[in-house]
Amino acid sequence: MTEQLLSKSDARPVPVTVLGLGLMGQAMAGAFLAGGHPTVWNRSPGKADDLVAHGATLAASARAAVAASPLVVICVTDHGAVHDLVDPLGDVLAGRTLVNLTSGTSMQARETADWAAGQGTTYVDGVILAIPPAIGTADAFILYSGPRPAFDTYESTLQNLGAPTWLSADHGLSALYDMAMLSVMWSVLNGFLQGAALLGTAQVHAATITPFLVQGIGAITEWMLAYADQIDAGTYPADDSTIDTHLAAMEHLVDESQSLGISAELPMFVKTLTERAVAEGRGSASYAAMIDQFRQPATAR
Repeated sequence: MTEQLLSKSDARPVPVTVLGLGLMGQAMAGAFLAGGHPTVWNRSPGKADDLVAHGATLAASARAAVAASPLVVICVTDHGAVHDLVDPLGDVLAGRTLVNLTSGTSMQARETADWAAGQGTTYVDGVILAIPPAIGTADAFILYSGPRPAFDTYESTLQNLGAPTWLSADHGLSALYDMAMLSVMWSVLNGFLQGAALLGTAQVHAATITPFLVQGIGAITEWMLAYADQIDAGTYPADDSTIDTHLAAMEHLVDESQSLGISAELPMFVKTLTERAVAEGRGSASYAAMIDQFRQPATAR
């Protein structure tokens, strides 16, 4: 991105520090280079060589890196690594804004926010819905949770990373969005792998079937939009098909998988959940009524 690194309230470039230079951290620091000269730090300083060659400033220590900027962006392996790094720096973080783009749970995000508040640090939690090569482009979507004034102050700065979206003052909400996206991602990918394994028994290449499956996923997204309205309303009219109908098709998928000698574990699991919904009297409802199976913990069954 070529937009200059600016804050909404100031026409001058905003100093920004990036802590952690893994693949994502390097991509973020590189994106910030488009509008300014970020300060960077990593436990292995060699990872900063290319960034420094292009204008970044390598701090001698994490403390010096934090002291260099009012905005500190951190992206490391997990929240444990976040605390290992920033806990000793509470005094220098006071009065600054810490944007944490490290993956984690909503509970971890809220706990880190509580810690930051105790240090006098403004804390914003975020998740990156993109791979490193997409950072700095319009294809990178980044969700943020935390105090809106802090987001507003640095929104123009954060735009260097990708399209920024503020969700809520609840620090944990961005992490929940991330977990929801992971759930959808793995469900789609595992379904694809199941399908590729099935057709592979007929010597059909995965590349051959994928265009058809992608087209089918497009239709499924339309169902998701309609089901979302049903879930929010708490009513599940079977406008397309009933859970009973889905269950019959699931039995075909289990039988087909078993007869062809491939794993039937995934469709059997889905079939078990669906049978529970039918046993609870939801067989004539739309598939969206399956939400009740996911709302209760396994120990409650």
